[in-house]
Amino acid sequence: MIDQLLVSDEQVSNWVRKSRTITSVTRIPGDASTRRYYRVQTEAHSYIAMIVEPFPDQEENYPFLAVQKHLSTSGIRVPTILDIDSEKGFILLEDLGDVTLLRKLQSVTSAQVERQLFEEAIDALVLFQVKASPENKGSQTKKKSLTAFKLKFDEEKLMWEVNFTIEHLYKEYLKRNLSDADEKIMTGQFTKICRFLAEQPAVLTHRDYHSRNIMVPPAQNEADEEMVMIDFQDARMGPPQYDLASLLKDSYYQLEESQISGLIQYYIKQYETLSGKSIDQAHFQKVFDLMSVQRNFKAIGSFASFLNKRGNASYLKYIGNTFENIRRQLLKYPEYSDLREVLFYYYYF
Repeated sequence: MIDQLLVSDEQVSNWVRKSRTITSVTRIPGDASTRRYYRVQTEAHSYIAMIVEPFPDQEENYPFLAVQKHLSTSGIRVPTILDIDSEKGFILLEDLGDVTLLRKLQSVTSAQVERQLFEEAIDALVLFQVKASPENKGSQTKKKSLTAFKLKFDEEKLMWEVNFTIEHLYKEYLKRNLSDADEKIMTGQFTKICRFLAEQPAVLTHRDYHSRNIMVPPAQNEADEEMVMIDFQDARMGPPQYDLASLLKDSYYQLEESQISGLIQYYIKQYETLSGKSIDQAHFQKVFDLMSVQRNFKAIGSFASFLNKRGNASYLKYIGNTFENIRRQLLKYPEYSDLREVLFYYYYF
């Protein structure tokens, strides 16, 4: 799969050149996926060429294209698609620059500036959840065609992610021999958590909404800055807290608990205003906490699998922060003390 995506600068240039004069093509870093990205510079503009596996049998139903079209028509700011070659697996996108929310956060000068940036990201998320979810009147005509609406974070999917982490982190990467009793505690307690989460009302979720998947394109001034979502192709239905937990309990950026509490309150206010629905704050907080546990545990499994499957160890450094997110959340719930003890026993010993 990866070899298919290792195209040359000349191949990218030849494809884009059919309607544009190219001055340079530069390979740029991507995310944890196998996709490849190139910055294509012309005399007047800059573009991003995304290289994926060829998808001639899918065309507009290719997940990235289908979700991008739905989000764009729902009023969500996502990268504009300029050209497509499904036979080659080439997709030409607008160039949003190199500044992610994570990079923007590196230059914050105060907790207030930090909060403002996260509030902007929450504004974009609330708009996404309200306007792009199937219950929104504007989305009714798309219900039957968008695959993301038919997929859900049900108990089976959430537990699949849990078991994925047990396999890739504890058994394959750490080489731990879990006792039958301890593995039963892990799966039993997580089943209880996942069942609870699967019972919650669902909205469309981005599924990977964190500081590295939010772009902040160049703007004339700060007032014109906008948050643009990327990497949304795996969208599916799930609790509203799923994406909020991804954002506020980020593996790549640690927020103070007091800041998180204030931002949750901000989210609730914005969601109630835009959706017209009332939120039970105590229940919302519990779902957020337990969703954070599951979501962070899943992320740890992904980090370990990048090493196990691809030999990429660069994400292992985030496991410690992510486990700390889990520890903090589980401390709030004595009924899950056995789970906390087992998780950390096999991680630290």
